[in-house]
Amino acid sequence: MAGLAARAPGLRQLTIVTTRLAVLGSPIAHSKSPALHAAAYEVLGLDWEYGRAEVDGAGLPAFIDGLTPEWRGLSLTMPLKWDVLPLLDARHHLVDATGAANTVVLENGRLSGFNTDVYGIMRSFQDHDVSLTGHALVLGAGATAGSAIAAAGLGGVGHVQIAARDLSKADALGARLGVPWSVVPFDEVAGRPAPDYVINTLPNGVPVPVAFPEEFRRTSVLFDVTYDPWPTPLASTWETTAINGLDMLVHQAVQQVRIFVSGDPEQEVPREAEVLAAMRATVGL
Repeated sequence: MAGLAARAPGLRQLTIVTTRLAVLGSPIAHSKSPALHAAAYEVLGLDWEYGRAEVDGAGLPAFIDGLTPEWRGLSLTMPLKWDVLPLLDARHHLVDATGAANTVVLENGRLSGFNTDVYGIMRSFQDHDVSLTGHALVLGAGATAGSAIAAAGLGGVGHVQIAARDLSKADALGARLGVPWSVVPFDEVAGRPAPDYVINTLPNGVPVPVAFPEEFRRTSVLFDVTYDPWPTPLASTWETTAINGLDMLVHQAVQQVRIFVSGDPEQEVPREAEVLAAMRATVGL
């Protein structure tokens, strides 16, 4: 076509516009999202381009303002999950519940925000045949902690204990999520009864400031959102089920694919079982 257009000045060259997506954050070079999404779109037969971009909170508004019409959506890491909120035109109800959006869809000049971390956490427990009931202990009070509390509440947990350094931040987080909660300093966790689940949402590389008694390690299910390396220092001490954060990463990405394809987080994509298998294989699960 290009050669024909060159010989015939009156004939316009055909331009193929590729749908574009990317994960944003700082740092972002380590992100597994491009590989996960590439595997999904190959199964779906979509010639979509999913990349990565080094963007911090200060640069996010300008980056979004510069997006051209071929852009379909963005995946966001912290702290962009918070920084994007003032820029959104519409929010899924889980964004309002958790105060964080990790997925943005661009359509007709409007930005719609979603939270797929809640789904990722819930599906991770389901994959390990763990039913959420009873009492959960969540370590941390950041965006992922909000998603973990929401997932626990939706799954059926009756009470969530939040362990954090900033107790007022933890208290505010619990209050907004509508799940029965209490707050405890890290140094008092070991003296409390063992929960049914321990969910560690502290960032990768941050030491867990709790020396868990044997009762916890022997009876509580551990979900550690960190995964590199695996087992994490915390998971390596656990004597019962320890769930790898890669499960969450994959499942939240599956729901992102749903959103990017249809705009609906609940609508499965065609051949979703194959999509999930391809994504899991990409990260060695």
